[in-house]
Amino acid sequence: MATAAATSASEPEAESKAGPKADGEEDEVKAARTRRKVLSRAVAAATYKTVGPGWDQQEEGVSESDGDEYAMASSAESSPGEYEWEYDEEEEKNQLEIERLEEQLSINVYDYNCHVDLIRLLRLEGELTKVRMARQKMSEIFPLTEELWLEWLHDEISMAQDGLDREHVYDLFEKAVKDYICPNIWLEYGQYSVGGIGQKGGLEKVRSVFERALSSVGLHMTKGLALWEAYREFESAIVEAARLEKVHSLFRRQLAIPLYDMEATFAEYEEWSEDPVPESVIQNYNKALQQLEKYKPYEEALLQAEAPRLSEYQAYIDFEMKIGDPARIQLIFERALVENCLVPDLWIRYSQYLDRQLKVKDLVLSVHNRAVRNCPWTVALWSRYLLAMERHGVDHQVISDSSKELEELRAAFTRALEYLKQEVEERFNESGDPSCVIMQNWARIEARLCNNMQKARELWDSIMTRGNAKYANMWLEYYNLERAHGDTQHCRKALHRAVQCTSDYPEHVCEVLLTMERTEGSLEDWDTAVQKTETRLARVNEQRMKAAEKEAALVQQEEEKAEQRKRARAEKKALKKKKKTRGPEKRGADEDDEKEWGDDEEEQPSKRRRVENSIPEAGETQNVEVAAGPAGKCATVDVEPPSKQKEKAASLKRDMPKVLHDSSKDSITVFVSNLPYSMQEPDVKLRPLFEACGEVVQIRPIFSNRGDFRGYCYVEFKEEKSALQALEMDRKSVEGRPMFVSPCVDKSKNPDFKVFRYSTSLEKHKLFISGLPFSCTKEELEEICKAHGTVKDLRLVTNRAGKPKGLAYVEYENESQASQAVMKMDGMTIKENVIKVAISNPPQRKVPEKPETRKAPGGPMLLPQTYGARGKGRTQLSLLPRALQRPSAAAPQAENGPAAAPAVAASAATEAPKMSNADFAKLFLRK
Repeated sequence: MATAAATSASEPEAESKAGPKADGEEDEVKAARTRRKVLSRAVAAATYKTVGPGWDQQEEGVSESDGDEYAMASSAESSPGEYEWEYDEEEEKNQLEIERLEEQLSINVYDYNCHVDLIRLLRLEGELTKVRMARQKMSEIFPLTEELWLEWLHDEISMAQDGLDREHVYDLFEKAVKDYICPNIWLEYGQYSVGGIGQKGGLEKVRSVFERALSSVGLHMTKGLALWEAYREFESAIVEAARLEKVHSLFRRQLAIPLYDMEATFAEYEEWSEDPVPESVIQNYNKALQQLEKYKPYEEALLQAEAPRLSEYQAYIDFEMKIGDPARIQLIFERALVENCLVPDLWIRYSQYLDRQLKVKDLVLSVHNRAVRNCPWTVALWSRYLLAMERHGVDHQVISDSSKELEELRAAFTRALEYLKQEVEERFNESGDPSCVIMQNWARIEARLCNNMQKARELWDSIMTRGNAKYANMWLEYYNLERAHGDTQHCRKALHRAVQCTSDYPEHVCEVLLTMERTEGSLEDWDTAVQKTETRLARVNEQRMKAAEKEAALVQQEEEKAEQRKRARAEKKALKKKKKTRGPEKRGADEDDEKEWGDDEEEQPSKRRRVENSIPEAGETQNVEVAAGPAGKCATVDVEPPSKQKEKAASLKRDMPKVLHDSSKDSITVFVSNLPYSMQEPDVKLRPLFEACGEVVQIRPIFSNRGDFRGYCYVEFKEEKSALQALEMDRKSVEGRPMFVSPCVDKSKNPDFKVFRYSTSLEKHKLFISGLPFSCTKEELEEICKAHGTVKDLRLVTNRAGKPKGLAYVEYENESQASQAVMKMDGMTIKENVIKVAISNPPQRKVPEKPETRKAPGGPMLLPQTYGARGKGRTQLSLLPRALQRPSAAAPQAENGPAAAPAVAASAATEAPKMSNADFAKLFLRK
C-alpha cells in the first residue's frame, strides 16, 4: 500500500519537469513534500491493520480526520491541482512551527511541552527519523507517560521487519516499563512477544515477559485481570503435554489474589477443569474474597474521584502500610505516582519506605533515580539519592581539574551566585544567601576533592568581603578548612586577621590563636600572639564600656521623659478635677455605678435604701424636680427647656424596675457583662440566645438611675446544667462586642474568685505571638501556624469592644512542634508587620498583700490603714499632738507579741485610742 502511494506520488514530479527550470525545482520540492505526506499516512494505515481494531486510533495519532487526510492525499495524486494549495499551506505552517520548537529547545532543553509538540508535528509530517531522534532526546531527560510510550511503541512495531528491528522494540519495551508501572504497556509487551515465539528462545521469552508482568502489576485489582487472562490464553494455545498443569497453576495463583470479577474467574475454572476444584483452592479463593471486601471502599473511592486523586491514594497507602504487605505497598505507591509524578512528598515517602524496609539495592536506586528525573528541582530528593548510593556502595566518580564534570560544577556554582545577585539582591535589596553557604560548599569541594587551595582561599576572601568578617564562626570555619587542607602559615594568617576583625566573640578567636601558637608556634610567634590578643581585648572592653554607658544614658533619658509625662498627666488630672462640678443627681448615679455586681447582698444600708426607694411617690417627685432643677441646668447642655428635662428624668425613674438578687440561686444563675450600652430591651434580645442552653426563668438587666442600660445582667435558668452549658458562650459576639459569661459568685464572700479561665504559668506547647496586624484574621493565622505542626487551639486577643490587640495565643499538640514553630515564625513578616513569637510564659502579676499579713521591715505587723464610710478625706490633717502620734508607727505591744487589731467601725476608724493619766506621764518621762 505504501509502495503504491509512493508510485502515484511520483506522477506529479514527472509532469513538473516539462516546465521551466525554476518552476521545475519548486514543483519538485512540493512533490517531495506530498510524497512524504502520503507515505506517513500509508504507514499509519498499515499500522492500524497490523495491530487490529484493539488499537485506539485516536490514541495512536491516526484519527478519523487523519484517515480523511490520507484519502485526500491519495486523491491528490490523481488530480494534483485540486488540493495542492491546501497541502502547501498546511505543511509550510507546520515546518515553521517545527523550526520554532527546535530553536526553543536549543535554548531550554527542559521545556516538556515543547518536546511533546515537536514530536506530534514531526509524526504528523512523516519525519520518521526525526521523530525517533526527538523521542530519544526526550526520554533521556524526562520519563515518558503511558500514552507517549504506547504511541512510540506502535510506530516502531509497524516499521519492524526483521529480527534486529524486533530486538530494538524489545529494548524500547524494557525502557518503557522502567519509567512507570503501567498495566497497558505490560500487556502490549506480552502480546508483542507472542509474535516472536517462532524465533530461537521465543517461548521462554514470552513466559519471562508474562511472569515479570504478573510480579509487577498482577496485584492490580482493576487492571491485573487482563494480564492473567492473556497469559492463560497463551498457555492454552500451546500444544504441549504439560500445558494443562500450567493452566491449572495460573488459575490457582489468580484465585488466591483479591481481584475484581473473581467470581467469573472461579466459574470459568470450574467449567474448564475436568476434576473438582481442590479444597485448598476454595479456601484461598474465599480468603481472597474477604480481602477484596476490605479493599473495595478504597478502589471505589478512586473510581469515583477525578485525577490526580492524591488524597484518595494517600488514604489507600495508609491502609496498605497498616497491613504491611511489601508487594501491595509498592504497587499502590506506583499507581499513585503515575498520576502524581510531580509531587515530591510522595516520592520522598516512597523512597523512605524502600530505604528503611525493603533495602533492595536495584529497586531502591531505581526509585531514587526516577524521583530526581520527575522532580529535579527538589533538593531533598537529590540528597536522599546520594545517601542511598553511599549506603549501597556505589563507586564514586573521581573529579579532577581537567574533567568536564568539574567545569560543569563550577559553572553551576557561578550561575547560582549570579542568579542570587541579579534576581534576589537587585530586586529585593536583600541577600539570598547571607551566610554564603553556596560559596562555602564550593570552597570545600575545591579544597577537598580538587586539592585547589588557591581557589578555595579566593572564595573565602570573597565571603569575608561580603560583611562576614565580623563573625567569629566564619573565621573559625575558614581556619578549620586551612587546618585540614592548607598549611600552618595560612592558618596563622587567618587567625591574626580574625583577631583584628571579629566583633561578636573576639575572646573565642583569641583563645584559638593562643592554643595554636602554644602547640605549634615558636616563642616569638607566642609573644606576638599574646601582644595582639591583649591589645585587641583591651580595645574591645573599652568599646563595650562606652556602649554600656551610652545605653545607660539613653535609659536614664527615657526614664526622665516618662517621669515628666507622668507628672504632666497628674497635673492635668488635678486641674481637671478642680474644674469639674458634680451635681447631687449625677453623684448619686456615679455611686451606683461603683457598686460591684457581686456585692448586692452585703451592700451598705444607705445604698440599699437608695435602690429600694428608687421609685418615689408622687409627692416626693415634685421635691426631687425642684432640687434637681438648678443642677440640671448646670450639668447638661440641651436645647430642651429645663422643665421637659425634669419630666423626662422623672419618667425614667418611675419606669426603672427594681432589681433584687437572690444569692441562693447563684448555682443556676450566670452573670453576663460587656454588653453594648445601646442595646434596647436586653431581656428580649438575650432570651433566644440563652434558651439554646436550657429553660430560662428570668433575665434581669441592670439599669442606672437615669434608666440607661449598664451593659450587664443576670440570667437565671431552671436547671444547673443549663447554667454550666451557658458558660461555654463566653466571648460570643453580640452586636459586634464579645459577651462575657461567668459564674454568679458573691465577691464579698469569695474575694479570691477569678473569672479568667486561661493559664498564667509557663506552657511549653503554647506560643504567644505579638505584633500582628489588626486586619489579620484567625483563619489566616491558623493557615500560617499549621505548616509547623497540629494546631489544637488559636485565640486572638481582643479588647472589651471586640477590637483586635495584635496578640494571639497558639496551642500546638506537643512541645517539639511549638519549638519548631518559634524558630521558623519568629521575625516573620505578615502584611508588612514583623511579628514576635515566644513560648507562652505570662509575667507573674503582683498580688497585693493582705492587711493582716503586712509587716514593717524588721518590725512587728502594721495595722491596716482604714478610712471612714466616705473613704479617704480631702485633707489628711490629724487633730492629735505629734507626741501622741509617734507611737502609732508600730502596733501597741502586748505581753506575748503584738496586740490584736480591734474591729474598727466605719464611723470610728480615725479615732485615737483612749489613754489614762499614767500613759500621759510615761510619754513625758520618756521624752
